[in-house]
Amino acid sequence: MSILPASWLRRSRSDDPTALRDFLGRQTAFVTQKTVLDYCRVKAGRRERETFADPDFQAALTHCRWQVYGAAAADLAAMAESWLRPHASGAKAQLADTLSHLMAEVTDAADPPYAERADLLAARSAIRRHLATLQDEPPVPADRLPLLAEAPLLATLPIHPDQRRGETPAIRGALRFHLVSAQQEMERAFDAPALTARLLSS
Repeated sequence: MSILPASWLRRSRSDDPTALRDFLGRQTAFVTQKTVLDYCRVKAGRRERETFADPDFQAALTHCRWQVYGAAAADLAAMAESWLRPHASGAKAQLADTLSHLMAEVTDAADPPYAERADLLAARSAIRRHLATLQDEPPVPADRLPLLAEAPLLATLPIHPDQRRGETPAIRGALRFHLVSAQQEMERAFDAPALTARLLSS
């Protein structure tokens, strides 16, 4: 069995900004859905079908998912910015601008209910400011990034707070785990130096 050379492995990773945009869009949706739905299913237990069929629960679940989605988009943008910034050669502000434009395309392609559109638009507009704030400090990996999705997740989960006492660390940990997994996927899929160069030249 032959061993593939390291140069081939590097070439197999993408440097395509459009591929990055699509990846971040998929991961934003995945982190949101996985974190919210897994917890709600565990709490519903044997009553999952009955619980998820309840119109009031469905309305609360939809609200939660869209509130978390907007914040998760910012978290995924921050994850990418932190990973790519060391390759930006002093152009970190331009990198943040480009990434915020990519995430604007992601959120613009989403189709929230009418009642959620204003909040998603506000979250979209805040991404560039969030990245600028993070750039005041050295880049950090996903296991240490501040998570904007945490607050709306805990505030809007359609499970009464009395029924989730003591479970905040587990909820927060699941969110963190999915973001860390997204960074690992990104590192496997993309060539950071080449991707950064293309983002800055676009």
